[in-house]
Amino acid sequence: MARTLADSLRWVTEGTRLCEEVVDGLEDEQYAGVSALPGWTRAHVVAHLAANAEALRHLAHWAATGEETPMYSSPEQRNADIEAGATRPPAVLRSWFHEEAGALAADFARLTDAQWEARVRTAQGRDVPASEIPWLRAREVMVHATDLDTGVGFADLPQDFLTALHDDIVAKRGAESVPPLEGTLADRVGYLAGRSRSGVSTADGAPAPELPPWL
Repeated sequence: MARTLADSLRWVTEGTRLCEEVVDGLEDEQYAGVSALPGWTRAHVVAHLAANAEALRHLAHWAATGEETPMYSSPEQRNADIEAGATRPPAVLRSWFHEEAGALAADFARLTDAQWEARVRTAQGRDVPASEIPWLRAREVMVHATDLDTGVGFADLPQDFLTALHDDIVAKRGAESVPPLEGTLADRVGYLAGRSRSGVSTADGAPAPELPPWL
């Protein structure tokens, strides 16, 4: 689907609200529990979500001022920030997530039409218009809400978001590397995102092959 800036901003709002419900609903002791991501606790996921909002605020600043402000100084710094963040007490993690998510939303609200067209660079080195920043955040809050492993799944995400995410992942993985699939849209997107092969098969009924990690 041809997603718009308005679509992405709406998905950021919806995904942030979903994450807030999950994050705030966790008991303190559940933060140390394993998430759906290998090697990460739920605290790691919440720390990543907070740090990601902070990093995307750098891109919003870049778009607003023209001052080159990378998301992270290095991949090592990104990983170190997540590891350090995951050691924070649950109450501090919750506050960090809320504060950075709210600040990012405020940054988005201040950008003008011309600033949304400014060019910025993602952590992967892609040169994109600033209007891509909300899509980057929408993917994070929506997908990682499922990774917190509290019962929220891809079937709970908006259908139009799932359609856009499906197209985005296929384009990035390369259509030639993704076999024709059978299954619900939610199951297919969960599979393409490297989360689960449940409910998904190839067109001939065989189990879907394992895909490398994504996001």
